[in-house]
Parts: sequence; structure tokens; C-alpha cells
Amino acid sequence: MATLVLDNGAYNAKIGYSHAHVSVIPNCQFRSKTARLKTFTANQLDEIKDPSGLFYILPFQKGYLVNWDVQRQVWDYLYGKEMYQVDFVDTNIIITEPYFNFSSIQESMNEILFEEYQFQAVLRVNAGALSAHRYFRDNPSELCCIIVDSGYSFTHIVPYCRSKKKKEAIIRINVGGKLLTNHLKEIISYRQLHVMDETHVINQVKEDVCYVSQDFFKDMETAKLKGEENTVMLDYVLPDFSTIKKGFCKPREEMVLSGKYKTGEQILRLTNERFAVPEILFHPSDIGIQEMGIPEAIVYSIQNLPEEMQPHFFKNIVLTGGNTHLPGFRDRVYSEVRCLTPTDYDVSVVLPENPITYSWEGGKLISENDDFEDMVVTREDYEENGHSICEEKFDI
Repeated sequence: MATLVLDNGAYNAKIGYSHAHVSVIPNCQFRSKTARLKTFTANQLDEIKDPSGLFYILPFQKGYLVNWDVQRQVWDYLYGKEMYQVDFVDTNIIITEPYFNFSSIQESMNEILFEEYQFQAVLRVNAGALSAHRYFRDNPSELCCIIVDSGYSFTHIVPYCRSKKKKEAIIRINVGGKLLTNHLKEIISYRQLHVMDETHVINQVKEDVCYVSQDFFKDMETAKLKGEENTVMLDYVLPDFSTIKKGFCKPREEMVLSGKYKTGEQILRLTNERFAVPEILFHPSDIGIQEMGIPEAIVYSIQNLPEEMQPHFFKNIVLTGGNTHLPGFRDRVYSEVRCLTPTDYDVSVVLPENPITYSWEGGKLISENDDFEDMVVTREDYEENGHSICEEKFDI
């Protein structure tokens, strides 16, 4: 019996058989400006000749799966002959869902997985639970860990003790990668070029140039300097999709500090945006979101737990999700949590080698467990008892 592990994120779906490798695929559909009528699904993105003004059709809104038509088409493509050629009669699936998911969404998901696709057995689980499982497997001596999952729509902070989540201390910050990209689009549109339609390009810019500042005010001062002394300033060459397929940063020695470039490339000059945008993860109040930043929320979450457990959580802080790829993210989380924590506690922040696929790897490990069969709901169970059996079995 094969097991398919699908970490169904709002931006990327991480999918693969438990005995094989994972692939990270956009969990959405696209339309391009040039071919308006044709819809591209998931990784057909690469076939689009001119991805400027790409139109995204997302199955997720505000972190919850609401657009089932799109999700079905993406799944049909992933399970179909071009990708994983799933033989549903002989396949189990482990699929992730967000915390505090609505029961109506859970019921739709059960119906689609069992009745439309007819998987043999299903395990619905939070991505954080898979990450925690992976962490406990790598560190068998530890009993507690706190998973910081900073994804596309939200950042969740969830303490796990012996692989059970502590519901009373879960915190959600409504800042994720989507908000950062949108904010960067607004800043660039206001200061230089109108890029409000260029989500795809600006997302690439964000991934290439943004970093987390270790000392915000010092970097702000550097960003104001003129010429050579301004080490923050970067010129980013935008793609024109004929000769330049993907944007890139101009090397320092080729930068023209004053005046125009002679070459015909379109240039974005970025200074304080590079660190001011990721700063929103640490101070959402900068843009009027009245919430805690990540380090403060970690400490607040741990303080909601019994006192004798707290030191164990402080020394097992695990970062997952795409935003943790920003350079300097781990160091900043560590230094701020360290400042907010009593000195007699050890603080340790772990950034896995690949934070995006970390929870997928946890799912792969769970599928190899001896008690995997007790965790899933089989098709017979579902046909006999309906949704109620899923509510009983899955710890959501």
C-alpha cells in the first residue's frame, strides 16, 4: 500500500510518495496577460512565456481552503497522469490542514477525498504536528518543542508536548509571506514603478533582496547615506521575459551610483525596503496591525504553559515555513527571545535545513510508524460512520 504525503499549503503544495522525494509545487492556477483564455495549473507556470501581469487564482483565502473548484483542478493535475499517477484503490493519503479549520471545510475535504477520489485511508493533520513529529524523531531526548510556522497567510506558534499540541497556548499572527509581498508592491509602486499587477515578479524580488535586520535603526541610518557608504542600497534588474527571464541583483562593482544606466535594463533601486518589509514579522504595528511580533508571541505562548514545562520549550524553538528563509531571521528571533527570557533559562532556536519541506518529511516518518494504521480513517470506517469518525480520530 503506497502512502501519498501532501502538505497542502496556501501557496505551495509539498507532495510526494512516502518512499520517494518531495516536490514543491504552486498550489494555485494562473492566467497570463497574453493568453487570457488559457488557465495554467500548478507547475505549468513554467510554460508561460510572458509571466508579467500574472493573474493568480488561489484556492485559499486568508489561510482557509474556500475555493474548492480551483483546489480540485490542482489536485486532479497532481494526482493525474502528468504528475503522480495515483492509483486511488491502493493509496493512503496524509494531508495537512490549518489550525482551527472550520468544520464545513473539513466535511467537504472528507467527502472529496473519500467519495470523489476514493482513497483507501486518510489522515488529516496540522502541518505543525508533522514538524513536531520530525523534531522529536531527530531529538529523542526532548519531550517538548514549540513550532513557529511562518507561511503564506499566517504565522502560527504552537507548543507540542509529547506530540500533543497545547491548544490553550496556540497563537496566530496575521502576517505571512503574502502580506510582505503586497506591502513591498505598494512601497515600490509609491516610490518608483507601478508594480501592483506584478505579484509574481515582486515576490521574486522579495526572495532575492529582503533580509531581516539585526539592528533596525542602525540599518536605517546606513540606508540614508550617499554613494559608496550606503551598503544597504541594491539595484535589482527586472526581467523583461525576452532576454532576461529571471530578475537578479546587480553586482556591487557594476552599480552606477549617480545618474542613469546606459544599458536598457529596467532597474529597481532598493534601500530600506530590503529590511523594512520583513520587519513587519517582528513589529506588525509598524503598518497598523495591532498584534505581537514573532519573538514576543513565542514568549507569550510559553508563559501560558505550566511553569515547570517552560524551560523545555525555550530550548526547543523550531522555525518552519517559507519566511524563515529570509537571511538573518533565525538570529533575530534568537536575540529577541533571549532578551525577553529570564537569564536562567537556555534559549535555542533551530532552523532546519529545508524549513519548507520539514513538515512533509514528518509526514513521511509518520507513514512508516507501526501505529500509522490506528491513526488513519479507512474508507470502510467512513462509509459506516460518516464525518463523526473523522472528528473522533483526528486531533485537529
